[in-house]
Amino acid sequence: MAGDRVEIDGGIMEGGGQILRVSTALSCLLGLPLRVRRIRAGRSQPGLRPQHLSGLEMIRDLCEGKLQGGEIGSTEITFTPGKIKGGTHVADTKTAGSVCLLMQVAMPCVLFAASPSELHLKGGTNAEMAPQIDYTVMVFKPIVEKFNFTFNCDIRKRGYYPQGGGEVIVQMSPVKELSPINLTERGTVTKIYGRAFVAGALPIKLAKDMSSAAVRCIRKEIRDLYINIQPVREPDDQAVGTGSGIIIVAETSTGCLLAGSSLGKRGKNSDKVGIEAAEILLRNLKHGGAVDDSLQDQLIIFMALAKGVSRVKSGPITLHTQTAIHFAEQLTKAKFTVTKSEEEDPSKDAYIIECQGMGMINSNL
Repeated sequence: MAGDRVEIDGGIMEGGGQILRVSTALSCLLGLPLRVRRIRAGRSQPGLRPQHLSGLEMIRDLCEGKLQGGEIGSTEITFTPGKIKGGTHVADTKTAGSVCLLMQVAMPCVLFAASPSELHLKGGTNAEMAPQIDYTVMVFKPIVEKFNFTFNCDIRKRGYYPQGGGEVIVQMSPVKELSPINLTERGTVTKIYGRAFVAGALPIKLAKDMSSAAVRCIRKEIRDLYINIQPVREPDDQAVGTGSGIIIVAETSTGCLLAGSSLGKRGKNSDKVGIEAAEILLRNLKHGGAVDDSLQDQLIIFMALAKGVSRVKSGPITLHTQTAIHFAEQLTKAKFTVTKSEEEDPSKDAYIIECQGMGMINSNL
């Protein structure tokens, strides 16, 4: 079988952990043995970091596969998948590595298991360089469920940089197949809401400052809408360590959800955190896409697996999205096309991502 391994170059395009997540998830689903070389070649610390390794180990365990080269710092792995099984699977980064990224790698796989799954994911819930868990629950979940599956996400504990310690439990049942999605009508913004949070040693005043700075920033562009950004202090028994941040979501008349978020850190003024999130949201609303820039790449693997044609209108295609498309096409029979959206309004910069999905069927059901 070793001769038939699919060779993946982990150093091209975006060149990060995402290549590993997309390719190992698809390897697991399609039963394709894989070799990934030059893992995270362009990063300041190349090779596997704890979060990538815990994601790989979870995939290995949930399909009773074989993993070689699975250690911190390794730049080459080989993976031989087995049969996907449901049940309880645990992944612990033991760092502030993102639980949302662990969820990204496992979710497509357990959708095609033989029985329901429960994922116990431990690490950072609100970490840099990854979606915040609030984004996953408020934006990713309702949109990805349009592929015709549902999942439950229970945030047991929140964890922040540097120590992590957060814990999230995801429950989901398998499906026979995924339906394609059509997200091409942005509609008009009907609501803007969100949460500004502090945890640990930080005073609630910081959350209030983030919230009001964000509201002031959005008000300059959108005057006639009530903006509800709740300042909250995470209960001490539900948060590990100290952290702060904000997420702001815009909901539209057609049910689209677009967001902007930001994290606080030492020496960063809380007004600046609020303004940063507000500016990201406004930028996402300006391009005219029906999904924001963070959601783009997260939808690609589901579009590739779905049965039929999916169409998503987005802003300019991110490198993460181009990378996900490249590896989805390399590993599946899905075909993607990206075309500039013909807009009446010249200030818009929107694109249509179209995919003829491979129509993955769950043979376990």
